[in-house]
Amino acid sequence: MKRRGHSAPPAAKQQRIPREIRVLIAAAFVIAIGFGLVAPILPQFARSFDVGVTAASVIVSAFALTRLLFAPAGGWLVERLGERPVYIGGLLIVAISTAACAFAGDYWQLLVFRGLGGIGSTMFTVSAMGLIVRLAPPSIRGRVSGAYATAFLLGSIGGPILGGLLAGLGLRVPFLVYACALVVASAVVFTQLKGTSLADRKAAREQTPLTVRQAVTDSGYRAALVSSFTNGWSSFGIRMALVPLFASAVLDAGPQIAGMSLAFFAAGTALALTMSGRLADSIGRKPLVITGLIVNGSAMAALGFSGSVVVFLAICVVGGIGTGLLNPAQQAAVADVIGNGRSGGKVLAAFQMSSDLGAIIGPIVAGVIIDRLFVGSYDVAFVVTGALAIAAAAVWSGSRETLPPQFRAAARTTTCDDTTRRPES
Repeated sequence: MKRRGHSAPPAAKQQRIPREIRVLIAAAFVIAIGFGLVAPILPQFARSFDVGVTAASVIVSAFALTRLLFAPAGGWLVERLGERPVYIGGLLIVAISTAACAFAGDYWQLLVFRGLGGIGSTMFTVSAMGLIVRLAPPSIRGRVSGAYATAFLLGSIGGPILGGLLAGLGLRVPFLVYACALVVASAVVFTQLKGTSLADRKAAREQTPLTVRQAVTDSGYRAALVSSFTNGWSSFGIRMALVPLFASAVLDAGPQIAGMSLAFFAAGTALALTMSGRLADSIGRKPLVITGLIVNGSAMAALGFSGSVVVFLAICVVGGIGTGLLNPAQQAAVADVIGNGRSGGKVLAAFQMSSDLGAIIGPIVAGVIIDRLFVGSYDVAFVVTGALAIAAAAVWSGSRETLPPQFRAAARTTTCDDTTRRPES
């Protein structure tokens, strides 16, 4: 018999995702749809200015490069101004720069405008992570990270479909639609979070910041930097740059199969996200990260040896599952290190930078391997990517579990209670 006044386990009291985070999840979906609108047509739009493939690829890289370079400043802004104003400001910068892309008169204008968008992207990415760190109860951080990632993934899937339809109206139209979507997202966040403590800039400045120097003394944070770099290399670099080329060059498949490979990766990720967040809250962050790295790394290493389209697409699904297991757990681990009671803008910026750095370096190294060191050997490039993921898993195996034991026990107890509870007669 329970005594009156007895406190419930932490996980039992805090199972509902806070309203503010649900607002951010909805905004993430809108943002991802908009990004998906312009991503497929951006290289074509660049080439419409009579430039080559390399110059068109630079347009894509410029966005990632400015994200990387501006990340430290973005972290500083979060610590000085608070997450909410930096988030809204970042969205508006991307909206303005994206609208400007639609009116670019030449290639160099497009390059500058797209690069400016990377600055705004860093601002709202780092501040969104900061908001989730501050607002998510420790016992459901994995579930919150999984829900946020799912919203972004679904938007990223739906965006290219809508973008393909809009492209028939002209290559400039998707940029304008994306800009409008960002304005809508910023207005929703501004109005819905206006009356909360997140609007208090003074309180944000009074938060004690966690420095990067302090964070790197934690083995969990060091391991998260390594896995973030590896994930950027594999999921955002090799997957986007090398997998479609492999499908066309080695499997002799058309562009449809190359596009399907990305969709199959996304499907695997979505499948894993249905359970990975909750598992990270019940059994811990470390097991999910290690499993995700091993699964993704093994799949990436096997891709180069897939001899048919069917096997190739099946491996893509497995690789996506690995990514879906990894991401919520590693983000929750970083949130555990920072905690709810202090600001960690620069710590989050460094975490994001490690992923961006991997996304930039991965395709370059793979290109050197295929073009110079082992000419035409895609399998070697994929094996190197897989080996990097296995090495990251080894780093995690020597790190600490960041989820406190009481939250793991409470989460398992709550799950068990939900399973065994029967309606009263």
